[in-house]
Amino acid sequence: MTKFKMAEAFQRVNDQSKKAFTAYIMAGDGGLHTLKDTILLLEQSGVTVIELGIPFSDPVADGPVIQEAGQRALKEKVTLTEILHELASFKEEIQVPIVIMTYANPVFKIGAGRFADLCDTAGVSGVIIPDVPMEEEAEFKEPLANHNIAMIRFVTLTSSSERIAETVKDAEGFIYAVTVNGITGARAGFAGDLNAHLSRIAEQSPVPVLAGFGVSSKEQAETLGAACGGVIVGSKIVQLLHEGKGSEIKQLIP
Repeated sequence: MTKFKMAEAFQRVNDQSKKAFTAYIMAGDGGLHTLKDTILLLEQSGVTVIELGIPFSDPVADGPVIQEAGQRALKEKVTLTEILHELASFKEEIQVPIVIMTYANPVFKIGAGRFADLCDTAGVSGVIIPDVPMEEEAEFKEPLANHNIAMIRFVTLTSSSERIAETVKDAEGFIYAVTVNGITGARAGFAGDLNAHLSRIAEQSPVPVLAGFGVSSKEQAETLGAACGGVIVGSKIVQLLHEGKGSEIKQLIP
């Protein structure tokens, strides 16, 4: 599964006059042996893309729900390499594109080239590394590009017009549009004219713009999705899975 597979997934939802719905989960939460069943559950629920978080001891933007999931996964002693090996073992059974969300240190530990090779073997379509700014992405992006794996960039609420234009130029996969100034986690609402901000990014971007951070209901997904290519939902899904309520995830998808 390459970035082209992800583009095909976005095209399918567009053809159905729908918006993309990306589900974030924490790999290893509940044990690595649960990963396959969780991914198949999400696929059956109708998600467009799955963002697979890699547990890390010092995350920069995770709210309490995802931090706790990461701590549970770390107690299972899972590693980035083990997660990618596990993913590779059942990649032929899944159709939904997988995006890996990790931090720079775990990638440095195994090497950017080795990481890209493992992602390719695991059928990964894209990679998000939130603590690597665009100016420093080359050493990660170039090995991934050799396997047609997208390196996904962020736009924040504080990004200037110039920065947004620079970020969307040559963007791959999708643009991750951060909807709050803060950490992840469910919110009752969003400040300011967020939809106008999302629309401005979408007008410039050659790839879909997905709104993430704080999206926790079908209604919020519909509202934000109206201004861009779709949404990313994490904390709410992680919580439902932890509570054994995975069947309720499909109710979040517009």
